[in-house]
Amino acid sequence: MEITHPCVVSLTWRLQDAQGNLIDELADPVEFFFGGDDLLAKVEEALVGQAPGFETALHLEPEHAFGEYDPALVFFENRSVFPDAVEVGMQFDGVPEGAATRNMPADAIYTVTEVYPDHVVLDGNHPLAGIALRLDVVVRDVREATENEVTSGSVGEPVFTVMNTAPSGSSLH
Repeated sequence: MEITHPCVVSLTWRLQDAQGNLIDELADPVEFFFGGDDLLAKVEEALVGQAPGFETALHLEPEHAFGEYDPALVFFENRSVFPDAVEVGMQFDGVPEGAATRNMPADAIYTVTEVYPDHVVLDGNHPLAGIALRLDVVVRDVREATENEVTSGSVGEPVFTVMNTAPSGSSLH
């Protein structure tokens, strides 16, 4: 079966930064809805019309992956807003309750990047924002999408989520 909208593709991949540092590897195939929110647009462009066994290496600039890094998405919040156990690397889905900063995007996932006695630094950028990436992809299988998958536009949680640009595909967060 060829990859066409709508269908489900099973992929494996190796994701690296531009210097060749490994970021993520899917050794076991994972299913993605093709034509919805599960994959980045550039990945879908490369896969359309292909079949199981197809392999490709993609170079993704930030604007085709997780967006440019936006310093306006870095916020300083009072330490008292957070639990005592707050630590670097923790993530909050949406604006933390009690946050005082205005205009924090409600739909961002905020990563704690620094913790000080009086404040905590939150970054609403995707962790891979501003990074050029190399993605080596192998199509392992293609199947028809179920009615439920077509309706929801996904096989589950997206793997690629673009957090600081217009919505587009996965969630490596």
